[in-house]
Amino acid sequence: MTPLELRADIPALQDDAYLNFGAHGPSPEYVVDAAAEFVRTHEYDAPVEDDPYETAFRAFDRTRETIASFVGADPDEIALTESTTAGINAIAGAIDWQPGDVVVRTDLEHPAGILPWQRLEREGIEVRVVETEAGRLDLERFADAVVDAKLACFSAVTWTHGTRLPVAELVDIAHDAGALTLVDAVQVPGQLPMDVEEWGTDVVAAAGHKWLLGLWGGGFLHVDRAVADEFEPRTVGYRSVETPTADPFEFAAGARRFEVGSANPAPHVALREAIDVITEIGMERIEDRVRRLAGRLTDEVPDDRLLSPSTPESGLVTIDVADPAATVERLSADGIVVRALPFPNAIRASVHAVNTEDDVDRLLDGLRREW
Repeated sequence: MTPLELRADIPALQDDAYLNFGAHGPSPEYVVDAAAEFVRTHEYDAPVEDDPYETAFRAFDRTRETIASFVGADPDEIALTESTTAGINAIAGAIDWQPGDVVVRTDLEHPAGILPWQRLEREGIEVRVVETEAGRLDLERFADAVVDAKLACFSAVTWTHGTRLPVAELVDIAHDAGALTLVDAVQVPGQLPMDVEEWGTDVVAAAGHKWLLGLWGGGFLHVDRAVADEFEPRTVGYRSVETPTADPFEFAAGARRFEVGSANPAPHVALREAIDVITEIGMERIEDRVRRLAGRLTDEVPDDRLLSPSTPESGLVTIDVADPAATVERLSADGIVVRALPFPNAIRASVHAVNTEDDVDRLLDGLRREW
């Protein structure tokens, strides 16, 4: 399969120039169909021909295996979640925090990587925010911040600038200081290769409804087996323990301790289908096309308007305009979909491999009046 063949299977991309994959990736028909077929089977056939719980558990296991292979992990290191936000919150709630403990984050984090720590501040946890410049993180400044920290949380690709942070280096620095590491990787899978073993991080939170073109509700959490036993989730159910009827209970080994109880498997069935399609095309092929199309955009944006790197590091391209909300509304009226950012005060285009040169050129034509 090619990126353009995939594009042809996505109904939402047939007319408009959709450039907002960093927020939501419209799904191809067969991803939606996979979810719908599972629901039909689970509700119509499984109650009498199988067992609804076993049917669901088999689906969870297959998706867990697919995700593990896709990100370079083992299946027992993958927990199925609703979203990146759910994964980060699960980790935040599974640590034995004491007043005075320190969390480090950057000033580029999505609210998913900000709000859980703000909540902990109310309980006496110190949150240190490392300031950045133009989407770049100074390693020495980060090293100073993580001294005596309990956990460091940062993004692999910044949602504000599309820059790629040096994850493996940041993990090494945090580990040298004795801190756990939690990476928000939601902007990575589906547009860039992802290998959690190479990163060396303790936890990675992500989801499939952006660049992977999956459905909402298909999130996942990677928890390195070496640290899994350090976490004791606040929410506990029959899926998160070894024996549900045991007293006292024991948490399930590995990442599964973060899966709680009955949940709809359909979004994760769809995620498995979405990953299979992306894998068929090939991540190197996708990455190359994303860079070429994003470069076509950055080459034509004036230097004083471009807030992302002139040589794109991802498909996220942030552009300074006088009135972002008005610009987004005006472009939308012409069938061009981008989004406004709260910080920096700008618009952001998200260029996927399923986009075309015409999509990029339509956006550029729509932006020329801005400068």
